[in-house]
Amino acid sequence: MKGTVWQRLDFVARIMTPMLVSLCLVVVSVVPLRLPEVSFVVPTLALMAVYYWGLHRADLLPAPAIFIVGLLQDILSGGPLGIHTLTFLVVYGICVSQRRFFYGKSFLVVWWGFMVVAGGALILEWALTSAFLERFVSPRSISFKYLMTIALYPVVAWLFARMQRTLPVVE
Repeated sequence: MKGTVWQRLDFVARIMTPMLVSLCLVVVSVVPLRLPEVSFVVPTLALMAVYYWGLHRADLLPAPAIFIVGLLQDILSGGPLGIHTLTFLVVYGICVSQRRFFYGKSFLVVWWGFMVVAGGALILEWALTSAFLERFVSPRSISFKYLMTIALYPVVAWLFARMQRTLPVVE
């Protein structure tokens, strides 16, 4: 009897891994580092999670989970509510709709796709922020954030790929 309970807990923990990791990445991305102007170069870690899991295991990170991740990002970052939520849901929709194209492709093709999607997502985030604040926000910070995000994606994707090997197949 105890073995089955532990097996169920293990199964639930593995199923929840993508969401929990995504939530942890949101928290890590907003931790204050006490360095001047560091927010300009902090990569969008949760965007990497949304893209990766949207392409590879969308069954374990559904749209309601993306909504929660985006809402947490909005709340913890102190920005306008809904900007990250909308951006992450758009990225997730693109990933889910393009899974067939990326399936079986090399990492460079997937990384190129991330570069395109992340660029569009950060431009959307910048435009929504500018519209919400009713002033032109300098795109310089988005450029640095974009460069850091695409530069760090291979490392994060490698970690996600290692995690994915331990996840169960949900039927």
